[in-house]
Amino acid sequence: MQMALQLAKEAAVAGEVPVGAVVVKDGLVVGVGRNSPISSCDPSAHAEMVALRAAASTLGNYRLDECTMYVTLEPCAMCSGGILHSRLKRVVFGAADPKTGCAGSVLNLFSNPQLNHQTQVEGGVLAEQASELLLDFFKLTRVKRRDQDVPLREDALRTPDRCFFNLPGYPWSPNFVSDLSSLSGLQMHFVDLGPRDSASVYLCLHPIPGWSYSYRQEIADWLGQGIRVIAPDLIGFGKSDKPKREVAHSVEFHCRYLLEWLERLGVNNFTLVAPNAEHPLLQRFTALAQDRTRTLLVLHASEHPANDAEYFALQAPYPDTGHRAAERAFSSRHMR
Repeated sequence: MQMALQLAKEAAVAGEVPVGAVVVKDGLVVGVGRNSPISSCDPSAHAEMVALRAAASTLGNYRLDECTMYVTLEPCAMCSGGILHSRLKRVVFGAADPKTGCAGSVLNLFSNPQLNHQTQVEGGVLAEQASELLLDFFKLTRVKRRDQDVPLREDALRTPDRCFFNLPGYPWSPNFVSDLSSLSGLQMHFVDLGPRDSASVYLCLHPIPGWSYSYRQEIADWLGQGIRVIAPDLIGFGKSDKPKREVAHSVEFHCRYLLEWLERLGVNNFTLVAPNAEHPLLQRFTALAQDRTRTLLVLHASEHPANDAEYFALQAPYPDTGHRAAERAFSSRHMR
């Protein structure tokens, strides 16, 4: 169950509901899974189903006789059906699910004598830890939704959420901030991923043109190394609000809210990542943040997307020319 809890934590980091599952036979792990319906665009990709598929592949048999599943949340009807069809011997779950649980909470499919197989069920194992993961996840989700409800300033545009649906290689949950004095009501988007206590923190200034999506592959690689990665969308780019007038964008304005935001996060001693040494904010920002910056990492990322899907993802924040005022401002020689 400890392994299942770790998988649940990984699901939460990826923006999925934190549920993990492990299938064991004869004391050996034969299959693991974590919730991934959002990232995989698969409504059946619950932790239990993923673990069942992995176990069946490992054993070379769709029947999982003499196997036990450990899962952090009581299985739903779909997963209970999959467990029964696989002939799993036993299921051990953590937290009960009073809304959709089918191992005793809403109903108990496993004890129905009319079915041709009955799986043994034990609940409540490490339930407190599993419940805490879920409560923390949904609390954070409510906060994010509240932040997204910030009224839009009349002099700005906000790209509709539908434009960001199913972006390839970018499964992470959004974070928003709008109550910084320097933002004056504008909403800024950022991703904040990886362990909060990591000894290494990377702050990414995205390319221009571009947005935090530009670092998708690097972010995935860094997370695998245990690095905390913070990647904002500058105002006027990505999922952040986009003032309509080019004059709204200046080096001082962008540096000011970035520094206030870092103060809010309590981030110090970071590695600053920039796409090139000519980034328009780099010189001023490094001067202002010199006490916080550990080192500078310049990544010469490819300017060309690998395929059409990535091309359209990079263009997603800008459904019309009105959304590109910041891009025009940054390309102007007169930017202050």
